[in-house]
Amino acid sequence: MPHALSLPAPGFQAIILCGPGSSFPTFTANPDENPKALIPIANRPMVWYPIDFCYRMGVTNITLIAPPSSAPAITTALNTNPHLTSLPLPKPYLLSPKDLDQNTGTAQIFCLPEVREIVTGDFIVLPCDLVCELGGESLLESWMVKEAGLGGATGGGHESTGPKMAMGGERGGRRGGLGVWYETKGETIIKGEETDFIATVPIEGGPVPPSKSSLLNNISKLVYSVPTDTLNDITEDKKSLPIRHGLIREHPRIRMLSSHRDAHIYIFPAWVLDMMNANQHMDSIGEDVIGWLAKADWQEGLGDKLGLREVLSVQAPTDTDESLLDNNPAHDDIDFSSLSTTFTSNLRSTETSGKEKLAVPPILAYVQPKGGKMIRRVDTAPLLLFVSLQLAKLEAIDVVGRDASSPFAHQAKVAYPEGIASKTTVTRPDCLLAENVTVEEKCSIKECVIGANCQIKQGAKLQRCVLMDGVVVEKGCKLTGCILGRRSQIGEESVLLDCEVQENLLVEARTEDKNSKLMSSEGMEATEEEIQESFADQESCDVVEADESQGISLGR
Repeated sequence: MPHALSLPAPGFQAIILCGPGSSFPTFTANPDENPKALIPIANRPMVWYPIDFCYRMGVTNITLIAPPSSAPAITTALNTNPHLTSLPLPKPYLLSPKDLDQNTGTAQIFCLPEVREIVTGDFIVLPCDLVCELGGESLLESWMVKEAGLGGATGGGHESTGPKMAMGGERGGRRGGLGVWYETKGETIIKGEETDFIATVPIEGGPVPPSKSSLLNNISKLVYSVPTDTLNDITEDKKSLPIRHGLIREHPRIRMLSSHRDAHIYIFPAWVLDMMNANQHMDSIGEDVIGWLAKADWQEGLGDKLGLREVLSVQAPTDTDESLLDNNPAHDDIDFSSLSTTFTSNLRSTETSGKEKLAVPPILAYVQPKGGKMIRRVDTAPLLLFVSLQLAKLEAIDVVGRDASSPFAHQAKVAYPEGIASKTTVTRPDCLLAENVTVEEKCSIKECVIGANCQIKQGAKLQRCVLMDGVVVEKGCKLTGCILGRRSQIGEESVLLDCEVQENLLVEARTEDKNSKLMSSEGMEATEEEIQESFADQESCDVVEADESQGISLGR
């Protein structure tokens, strides 16, 4: 069950993108039967975490988007997995557009007709691999305050000390978006974790300073964003980091960060969907949509090239008696300043000389400070191991109570105490054992996450391991830093260090290995037809070599 439910956020809908899991080759070798969204993190399906994030922030209109080939497995999990079936109502809706496959870009997804049809207002985009302890309602509140989302809070926009907004929507202009970036270089550095290079500029504060605990202290305006790998390619090609003069002229104070990562948490106003459909060459939300919108704020003419003038100039539909009854976010955009008896129009707005300069709604960035609540993308095996073991250290609800516990805490650290034999060591402060786990005598389990229905045989020693459901570890095994896939079996006296084991794989007894991905070769063997073709190709090569040795020129 979600830890707590906030008040509903009217007009918001959440879109959770369930990707193919190409970064988990050991556990998603068949992404149709075992999609990434169902890989367990601390004994819960991966997709449970972003769904829970939505419920905690008060958003209940949730749509999961997955390829048609993965839909049956995800549908089955939504109907049978106890963690997903215990979610509150209304349940998430699964959408599988017919043209969506495992290679479709995140921005391209929002150009599919089925997706365009369901997005009817402001929306939140989340990845299925997000683990975010930070309350989403705080992000929404910060977005509304900084983007003047509370109706006509800008008072017309021209005198606002916050970020300027563009044409259309509220009197002061349309809202921009918000993204989240978190620090990757903490106490533990995960080898190979992706990072992004971002540049931000401060936002002028309001008359009342925010409290020390407010997220507003860490929100700035994004002016540049690019994955670090892409930045490395640019600097290698240019032998320097090229910076446009327009950026320096527009924003003299720039903060550049290179150790943060895009969490792929995006709060978007509805017009961003139109922008993506007007620029269908864009492939990625993080790299293309966010990157181009950030630069359009200061790069002259870029907004027009992206078609933003047309997108932002679209007039809202005329209000009718029936439409006024609808729960439409546009109806909340009231310019309270025009209701004042002392209100005067801004005369400068009537002065136009030629083409009016396009004001692009800003992209805001919440840059998480060090030591904050957990925000993490779990898209590689090392991150799966690290985050699962971190979550295993959370105090259980039966110890500290629901109110004092983390939203990710389990009811108990050991769900089935009767399955633990005597003369066995299980360090409960840093371990998590699911239902029906049996541990025989003389075993040692330290800092581990063990899934349901696992069997740990006599004398086995496990440290810093993650076992998915149904794993069998035979007698005398020593496993350190390993991730074992569903229903895999480790033979007696095996010694594995920092290994990944594919699901349903039988590891032979007395196997010794380290830093390996142990996977089945099933499906990789050559067929009889392929073998015959290989022999035929080899014979052809032999004939060519023989002819050349005799001085015969081929092809004349």
